[in-house]
This record gives sequence, C-alpha cells and structure tokens, in this order.
Amino acid sequence: MRSAHSWLLGLALLLPWHCSAQAQAVPAVAAAASAPVLVAKIDGAIGPATADHLRRALAAAATQGAQLVVLQIDTPGGLDASMRSIIKDILASPVPVASFVAPNGARAASAGTYILYASHVAAMAPASNLGAATPVEIGIGGARGPSENPAPARPASGAASGSAPAPEHATDTMSAKRLADASAYIRSLAQLRGRNAEWGEKAVRESVSLSAQEALKNKVVDLVASDVPDLLRQLDGRELVLAGGSVRLNTRGAPVVAFDADWRSRLLSVITEPSLALLLMLVGIYGLLFEFSNPGFVLPGVVGGICLLLALFALQMLPVNYAGLALILLGIGFLVAEAFVPSFGALGIGGIVAFATGAVLLFDSDSPAFGIPPALIVATTVASAAFVLVVAGMAAKARRRPLASGTSALLGATGELLEFSRGEGWAMVRGEHWRVSGADMLQPGARVRVAGLHGLTLEVVADADGTAQGA
Repeated sequence: MRSAHSWLLGLALLLPWHCSAQAQAVPAVAAAASAPVLVAKIDGAIGPATADHLRRALAAAATQGAQLVVLQIDTPGGLDASMRSIIKDILASPVPVASFVAPNGARAASAGTYILYASHVAAMAPASNLGAATPVEIGIGGARGPSENPAPARPASGAASGSAPAPEHATDTMSAKRLADASAYIRSLAQLRGRNAEWGEKAVRESVSLSAQEALKNKVVDLVASDVPDLLRQLDGRELVLAGGSVRLNTRGAPVVAFDADWRSRLLSVITEPSLALLLMLVGIYGLLFEFSNPGFVLPGVVGGICLLLALFALQMLPVNYAGLALILLGIGFLVAEAFVPSFGALGIGGIVAFATGAVLLFDSDSPAFGIPPALIVATTVASAAFVLVVAGMAAKARRRPLASGTSALLGATGELLEFSRGEGWAMVRGEHWRVSGADMLQPGARVRVAGLHGLTLEVVADADGTAQGA
C-alpha cells in the first residue's frame, strides 16, 4: 500500500514537469517552422543595380532571421564586377542562399551560371537552361566567341587541381588571360560547393549549355522544382554547410516573403542602362552649352545640369573606358568649335569621328547587354552633326548681318545738329547726344549724316536728301 502511494506521488510530481517540457518544446518547433524564406529576383542583365538589390536582400534576411534566401534567376549575363560582388555577398552571408532558375523558360547564362555555382543550393525549373559562360570581348570588331578563338577543353584528370592552361591557339593575350581567370574562378566555386567542376570549366571554354534535367544528371544543380513552393518542399530537412557551421532547413509550410526592389534600386537600374547614360550626358552637355551661349533661358541650364549629374552618377557605377569618354568630350568640343572657327569642315568631321569612336569605346564591358547599340551611336552622331550644322548656319548668318550696336553701327546714320561753331559742336544721332566735327558752313538745326569716326567724335556732313536714318 505504501509502495502504491509512493508511485502515485512520484507520478503526480513527474506529470507537471513532463507537461512543462512538452509546452516548451512545442513553441520551439513552431518558432523554427515560422522562420521566413526570403525570395529576391534577378531579372534581366546583371549590373550595379542588381548587386545593390541583392546586397540589401541578404542584409534584410539576416535582420529578419530568415532561414533561407531564394534567388529567382532569369538573366542573359551581365557585368563581371557586379557578378563577383554578388558572389562575395553570397559566400559571406550568414543565411543560406538557394539559386533557382525559374520560371519555365528562364535561363542563367554567363554570369548567372557563376552565381548558381556559388550558391548553397542550385535548382532549376523543368524548362530552363544554364551555361554559355565564356567571357566575350566587346569592341569595334564585335564580340569574339569560342569559334573564332578555339581552345581545347581541360582534361578530366586535371579538373580538380592546378590552374587551367592558356589556349594553345589564342591570338589575343588579354582574351586568353580572361578565359584562364574565368575557368579558375568557376572551378574554385564548384570545388567549394561539391559541383561538377569539369562541366563548369567546359561552359567557360566552349560556351556549352545544359537543360534542367541534363544539369541534374551531370551534378551541376542539386534539384529540379516546378516552382518556389515545390522547391521549399524538396529542401525541407536538408542540412547546409555555412561559414559558421551547418544549418538544417525547415521550409515545409514556412512563410514566403518577397523582397522587391525599392525606388533607389529601380532608379539605379534605369539610369545605369548604358544607352540612357550616354543620352543623359549628351542632353546635359548640350543643355549647358545652350544656356551659356544664350543666358536667361534658364530651362536648358536646369535640365542640362540635372541630366549631367545623373549621367555622372551612372558613369561612376559602370565600367567606363576613360579614353572613350575623352574622345566623346573632344568630339563635342570640335563640333561646337566648328560653329565659330572657319575651319572649312575639318573640325566638324574630326568631331564626328571622335564622337562616334568614343561612343563605341565608352563602356569597357564583356557583356553585350551593357554595350551601346550601333543604331544609337549612329543616331546620336547624326543628331550632333545636325546640331552643328544648324548652329554653324545661324553663326554664319549672324556674321553676315550688319552691326546693330557699337560706334561702327553709326556710320551712315543721320541726325540733327544742335550746336555748331568753328567746325565743332553737338548733334542728336539715334536718340543720343554726340560730339561732332565738320565743315564750317554747317548751321544748328541742319540735318547731318555721319561720315566717319574719330574716337568718340563723329565726323558729319550735310545730309543731301534731308532724311534721317536713325534719329
């Protein structure tokens, strides 16, 4: 009997503790399940605005205690500097990052492939592709692809160690250096994440691409998912290795928070478009030139100043070739000088050539998405030449027009003699009193005509027809 009482007493004491432990465990599980998943998008060419947006997204994820950041990618590539900035942020992020090439029909070409390799999780939608990661050269001669500069693929036996050899048939040293650097970079990312380094290097050297199923089969990506909810279901329970240790995902049913670009990122995305940056610079320069040559209009100066400042902000964010920028400014200077200097067209032609060449060389980028379309270069060059022709024509007409001010404009003007004695006196000419000199026979009240100038003294003679031209 005493034993039964002791057992019941122990059970009564143990039950509250057990219930308390369960009550504490339930909120812990609920808290883990409620950790949000942040979704940010890379849509379009990768540039400074994209890097700024993703840096803010990763910072927000760390602040909000998110368990995962999903980068939904659909990009043709972009700037090397922006891509490397994004990858550095991913590698340093305390929150794991899953790159997801979606929706169906999306691609992760060029810079997108590197970002996919750098992420903790790489996933693709069924009808998507990745690859074509060869750095290309943008210039007057156009882009140079692998077919114009063939390079043998690195053998599989050497894919895990050592640096990639330079192409045997490379004709351009800079192209060979870029190719070797890109190959080593993607190989290091593949080794860090345990992905197919051999195929990554092949994507750089031979511009090959893979579909989603082929990428999964070749261990380039970790999984294929139809959409973000499907991706989160497949990632539930997966353990990921971060710089500070490992973390186990609990993404099934986790709230999904979309991280949209703010006004600053959208504005940065617009003004860092190379074509718009060039147009803003031209509008700014021509607006200020018009204001300086015609003071008082105000509006051209205000618009020109704003556009020029926006253009300078965009240019400092973009990979600008300063030789190209100097050629554009030199070309504009020549075009403006053509309107005022009689050079028989030499300055104008030189300005057009310098302007067009500078526009081609303005952006030092490996990405075709950040080049200036040839049609825009032709249009701006023609517009600048037309502007010069108009200004030069107006200047020529102004030079042919007789002077309307100054003492030289008084020659031939008539007036009325007010006082005159001993060859000197005063006359009213064009509404002003002037000291005059002339023949002794002139009488006050007579109509006179200006025949010459001697400093501030007018030489007058009797006006034969008696009419005043400028009284």
